[in-house]
Amino acid sequence: MSRRDKLLKRLKGRPKDFTWNELGRLLRMLGYSQVKRGKSSGSRRRFVHPSLPTISLHQPHPGNTLKAYQVDQLVEALRKEGLL
Repeated sequence: MSRRDKLLKRLKGRPKDFTWNELGRLLRMLGYSQVKRGKSSGSRRRFVHPSLPTISLHQPHPGNTLKAYQVDQLVEALRKEGLL
């Protein structure tokens, strides 16, 4: 089982400790790239894909763990596009 498959399986289980770093790694493996918007963009981060809709989430702070609603949004977005 590849790292990508392991991260997808972990995400499907809707873990309470899925980190921002795991999110970034998974989305990069799926062909997304993070868009930097400059200093004034706040904590909102966008991940763009050449042929799929953009995924936009708030980066958690001060911690690094995604909130349950963010994991749910991510799962729903990836399922909608057939990636999960």
